[in-house]
Amino acid sequence: TLCHPSVPPPVWVRARVRRLLSGAGQGSPHSLPAPPARLPYVPHVPPMALLGKVTATTFALERPRCVFDGHADASDSVWLAVAFANASAAFRNPCSRADVPPYKQLPTARSYMTLETAAAAYSCSAASPPVLRVGGDTACRDQGRQDPCNGPLPSPGPYRVKFLLMGCRGPKAETRWSEPILLRRAASPSTIDPAPARRGSDVVVIASILASLGAVLATTVLGALGAKAWGSLCHQDLGTDAFTRRSYRTHHIPPALPQPLPPSCGCSPPGLCRSA
Repeated sequence: TLCHPSVPPPVWVRARVRRLLSGAGQGSPHSLPAPPARLPYVPHVPPMALLGKVTATTFALERPRCVFDGHADASDSVWLAVAFANASAAFRNPCSRADVPPYKQLPTARSYMTLETAAAAYSCSAASPPVLRVGGDTACRDQGRQDPCNGPLPSPGPYRVKFLLMGCRGPKAETRWSEPILLRRAASPSTIDPAPARRGSDVVVIASILASLGAVLATTVLGALGAKAWGSLCHQDLGTDAFTRRSYRTHHIPPALPQPLPPSCGCSPPGLCRSA
C-alpha cells in the first residue's frame, strides 16, 4: 500500500493526485512513487524449542533471510511493524522515517514500528542471530525516549507483525502480516488455591509414612548392632574377670593346715614316751 494519511485529504488535493496519476504514465516528473513490493514471506515465531520464546511481555520472531535480496540497496533499512491483531488492517505504511509510529503511541494508535536494522543484516550472506526478540528493551518504557524503540508489550494481545523495507524515498517492499501471536497471561493471585491439591496431600501422606518406616527400620538396625556390640564387650569383660579370679585362686596361699611332724619329732603313744 501507498502512504495514507489518517484524515481524508481535501477535494483539491484529491484532484491534484488524479492529475498526477494521469500523467504518471506519460513520464511526468511529478509521478507518485511505486507501491512497495508485496513479498510472500510470513513472519512467525520459531518452531524449535526456545527458552522464553513467548512471555507475558515479549516474544521471539524468526529472522527473515534472503527475503529482501533484489529489492534492497546499501542505504535501506528494515523495520518491524507491530499492531494489535484487530488493528493490522488499518495500519498505513509511513512515507518516511519521520512518520514512523513510535512505541509510546501503541495504546492509542494500536500499532508502532521498531527494530530498525540495516537491510544487509537480512541478506543471505549475513552472519546474524537467527532469532529476534520483540519487546525486550525495558529502557524504552522507563526513559520515555522519543525515538522508535523495542519496549515491552503492554498486554497479551494478540499481535500481528510484518517487515517493511524502507528506502530514502519511502517503503520499497513489505512482507505479509503474521498470524495472531498471543502472549502468556500472568495468573491472578485470586485464582491461586492456597490449599494443596488432594493429589498433593496424598503424596505428602505417603512420603511421611515411608519416612517414618525408614526411621523405624534404621532405629531397629542400629539397636540390634548396638546390642550385639554391647554383648561382645560384656563377654570380653566377664572372661577377663573369670581369668583373673582363677589366676588369683591359683596363686593365693590357703590357710595353714596341720602338717605331719617329721619322724624324729613325733610323740609315741601315751605311756610309750621316754626321756632321753
